[in-house]
Amino acid sequence: MRPPCDIGFSVNTYVLTLWLDIGQLLRMKPKTAQLQIRVTAAEKAAIQRLARRAGMDMSAYVLSRVLESPVARFAAHVEACRKAESLGHGLAELNSFLSALSAPELADAVATAPAVKLGAYAANYIAAMVEYACQKQGVALPAWTRAVEPLTLPVFASTLQSLRLHLLTHSPPPFRRRNLFIDASLGDRV
Repeated sequence: MRPPCDIGFSVNTYVLTLWLDIGQLLRMKPKTAQLQIRVTAAEKAAIQRLARRAGMDMSAYVLSRVLESPVARFAAHVEACRKAESLGHGLAELNSFLSALSAPELADAVATAPAVKLGAYAANYIAAMVEYACQKQGVALPAWTRAVEPLTLPVFASTLQSLRLHLLTHSPPPFRRRNLFIDASLGDRV
């Protein structure tokens, strides 16, 4: 019986059998360099256990942890915005993340709609941040942001009545379209 992996081998006393999933082999990117790291026997065993639990070989597991994709990082930042008690911190971290991306990284990171269920406020704020980042970088807006219904009532960043006119006139357009009135925008910290 073949193990559940796509590429592997088995060794009997005199026979070496190699089986390949040709489709996976054709999709593989060629490896052109090697990196060697030194670990203790205990560290290697821990990495092997973690890789097995993740259903990956050790190299793929280590690479997935070290070179986390912008898509995965975006999803993690959006997930952090899911709970109301951590929304402010989550939005600040998402702000920093989006601000640091290059145009191609940004396009990849935000191409797919967040998979988590968000409240209307968080969904609109995140959509506005993504739209603003895309406009700044000259990246096409992802279709999923248009599917987020704008808030029905305006939300102001300050409760001070004297600041409302300023917020109404100085909020970035993606935020205004969503009935969010803020003074700081992507890349800014307050």
